[in-house]
Amino acid sequence: MDLGLKHRVALVTGASRGLGFAIAQLLAEEGAQVAINSRNPQKLKEAARMIQQKTGHEVIAVDGDVTQPEVPPILIENIVTRYNKLDILVANAGGPPPGAFESFDDESWYKAIDLSFMSQVRLIRAALPHLKNSSAASVLTITSISVKQPVPNLVLSNSIRAATVGLTKTLALELGNQGIRFNSILPSWTETERVIELMSARAKANGTSIEEEIEKQSRESVFGRMAKPEEFARAAVFLVSPAASYLTGVMLAVDGGMYKGVL
Repeated sequence: MDLGLKHRVALVTGASRGLGFAIAQLLAEEGAQVAINSRNPQKLKEAARMIQQKTGHEVIAVDGDVTQPEVPPILIENIVTRYNKLDILVANAGGPPPGAFESFDDESWYKAIDLSFMSQVRLIRAALPHLKNSSAASVLTITSISVKQPVPNLVLSNSIRAATVGLTKTLALELGNQGIRFNSILPSWTETERVIELMSARAKANGTSIEEEIEKQSRESVFGRMAKPEEFARAAVFLVSPAASYLTGVMLAVDGGMYKGVL
């Protein structure tokens, strides 16, 4: 199936590794003009080089820390200056640190809000004027299965990502009449660098190994394993593509059956 992504311009943030990288690579494979962002210039340039080598398509790397209020508008403007349009925004950022409620002070909460919520608010705000000019405008926020089923020892993520889901659904209703689609993907445990970091924290707390913690968590899936980044990316790329033109306000769990609820 042709997803209709050729010559569409897409920005993927948090794309130097993990889920963002996988989405950017698949968008490029589908013929989109892709810009990627992260706050680490060296890792970002290497990610762009790897995607270009794999897909044969140019990928531009625009570094910047999206938790800083001034960065999202500059980031969007740089991309629009380069391509003269923006069709797709994938608002993704690394998650806040693990820990129990009593281990975090106000500063930790504010940092987590800037990282996992306000970065997406500011990216969307800066992108909107350009998305309104697109014939296939789409925004995808990356959240977590924790908005349906809280994950132990992730109180910051459990709390703040729920705000992004509320934002995404609200904007789907508010801006659908202007032709802009808003959806969110709720990943569960996927084989990324961040998950290895979280498993390492669990192993340290439980006196086990990372491998034991991965195996234990994998048993929660009906498939007995974690997702691969490319499996997540396929769902994400479909949702942002014109092929999903009647899908908006969707909160899609990509979780291998780890979420046990009905709704």
